[in-house]
Amino acid sequence: MEIFTHMEKYDYEQLVFCQDKSSGLKAIIAIHDTTLGPALGGTRMWTYQSEDEAIEDALRLARGMTYKNAAAGLNLGGGKTVIIGDPKTDKNPEMFRAFGRYIQGLNGRYITAEDVGTTVHDMDLIHLETDFVTGISPESGSSGNPSPVTAYGVYKGMKAAAMEAYGTDSLEGKTVAIQGVGNVAYALCEFLHKEGAKLIVTDINKQSVERAVEAFGATAVDPDDIYDVECEIYAPCALGATVNDDTINRIKAKIIAGSANNQLKSPKHGDIIHEKGIVYAPDYVINSGGVINVADELVGYNQQRAMKKVETIYDSLIRVFEISKRDNIPTYVAADRMAEERIEAKRNSRSQFLLNEHHILSRR
Repeated sequence: MEIFTHMEKYDYEQLVFCQDKSSGLKAIIAIHDTTLGPALGGTRMWTYQSEDEAIEDALRLARGMTYKNAAAGLNLGGGKTVIIGDPKTDKNPEMFRAFGRYIQGLNGRYITAEDVGTTVHDMDLIHLETDFVTGISPESGSSGNPSPVTAYGVYKGMKAAAMEAYGTDSLEGKTVAIQGVGNVAYALCEFLHKEGAKLIVTDINKQSVERAVEAFGATAVDPDDIYDVECEIYAPCALGATVNDDTINRIKAKIIAGSANNQLKSPKHGDIIHEKGIVYAPDYVINSGGVINVADELVGYNQQRAMKKVETIYDSLIRVFEISKRDNIPTYVAADRMAEERIEAKRNSRSQFLLNEHHILSRR
């Protein structure tokens, strides 16, 4: 990979390589953009096949966090870390303490959190070396399990999508097909059930399905049948890329809104569902409740304040739908544009401030 060529193409600010021989740490911190504030993004630990693959993943994820944080209305930029290694066998306390020292060395330009392959315990070890970490144990001032908060944001986002599709944000009587019933989706089911929505659920884990059937009166279907059910809302809450060539003509829903990341297999699928008149709630906007929640830890966690901020996902999606109609573009493009407009406005205001300072100094 030609690293500087790639960084220049997508305007990355910084790539940091961290190595600690005694603990086996090999980590890559990617900072994409800090226009809105310090870069916030989790630490992922994964068995990458090559260093190039790890670098590419760090860069891709960091850029995604810039857009996610901007669209969520946070005064935070985008960053991400990948640690090369097997999270089941290669972890040790000194690895995360060493990594914490590297984060401390960045002096607040990057703030981390847990991600795939890392845990609250790992974040606690990092916290021994730096305060620039979120998602730590509740005893240390953290928000605890983020799943219910993420689910609440998805629920609010579904209501915004319903307003766009049906002219009312009521979900009472609406049938929601939920793919995957993990922690976030189970909490989402609870919100939907309380409002009177009808639930159709599937998961490769039969126990998860049975739990939702028993608690919420949900109807269970086999994993591959979820695309064919009659419903108003299709909610992908597990794997990514489930809106693809094989499924796109099977989905009968008027709305696609769920908690999964990377729901569209490729941009063309976003174009197709736009042409079909399906209302798509872009994933990184609707599932941003988790990052909104941990961001509140940076100012001393207050659950009521955090939940109030999560509710603004509704407004963010309404704005996405407005841009989509204004510019006649798919909603996934509109979400990017909304984030870019916010970053550009901050960049322009900063440039204007510096220009004014220059004029003042030149007159002295």
